[in-house]
Amino acid sequence: MDFSTLVQILDSTMRLATPLLLACLAGLYSERSGIFDIGLEGKMLMAAMCTGAVAALTGSVWLGMLAGIGGSILFALVHGLASITFRGNQLISGVALNFVASGVTVLIAQALFRQGGRTPPLSGDARFNPIELPFAAQLADIPIIGPLYSDVLSGHGALVYVALLAVPVTWWVLFRTRFGLRLRAVGENPASVDTAGVSVIRLRYTAVIITGILCGLAGAYLAAGLQTGFGKEMTAGRGYIALAALIFAKWRPWHALMATFLFGFFQALALRPDVIRGTLGFDVPVPALDALPYVLTVIVLAGFVGRAIPPRAGGEPYVKER
Repeated sequence: MDFSTLVQILDSTMRLATPLLLACLAGLYSERSGIFDIGLEGKMLMAAMCTGAVAALTGSVWLGMLAGIGGSILFALVHGLASITFRGNQLISGVALNFVASGVTVLIAQALFRQGGRTPPLSGDARFNPIELPFAAQLADIPIIGPLYSDVLSGHGALVYVALLAVPVTWWVLFRTRFGLRLRAVGENPASVDTAGVSVIRLRYTAVIITGILCGLAGAYLAAGLQTGFGKEMTAGRGYIALAALIFAKWRPWHALMATFLFGFFQALALRPDVIRGTLGFDVPVPALDALPYVLTVIVLAGFVGRAIPPRAGGEPYVKER
């Protein structure tokens, strides 16, 4: 594999890892507060449909993004209502949202556009256009550093940079603010937080809403950045991969960045069978390459990355003592 090929793969990695990173950070907020969320997939799918539909109707990707965030928050609030207010089973609630999203997104898209459950192709201002970072052209000829900056880091849509910025912001919020301390405490020992006079329900709903916002951004990027519109089941299991990356990262923001980029790298590698052939010396079946990210997910979930201990109160509804 030569350096130019590696740069191309890393460029694809940036694009493919972005929705995984946003969804992983979304799950991080939710699970740190004690709310397990299997429904990341459903929220991303709903956001992708809302973004694709509104962007196609208005010609504005920003209105589409806001609609996607709104659709995702709606699903997040349903999950919060079921798991926080009514103290239902969080895993069942998340799975139910995934099933609902799988059907209702196609139903709405078909009712609006009559194109087999898809939205019309997006173009122009209805998509996230590439942004050239400062001095990208001037630095392009510098060996190694130039291509990495101008070809890998530069030239992506706005949400790629939002996702990268969200990592240090999440670290700061969780580990350097009073809100983050309380949020982490709610996931470990909600009774102690309640005793201190802080509302457990309010904190968990706040975390659920943040999860909805980040999943909304992930779905918006899928529909208007990575692809050119909404299509049936376009999330393709990315919500579940994000959950695996979250476990791999052991619920830490910077580790989440590395984990999602590893998964993104495997996805990018699966798109380049010529590289695999040149490296290994023989052809690998395309279905086997497509399965690479999911095989890695199974390996992670099987516990081969060391013991990952979730928040102690995760998955348990809080019942206030009287």
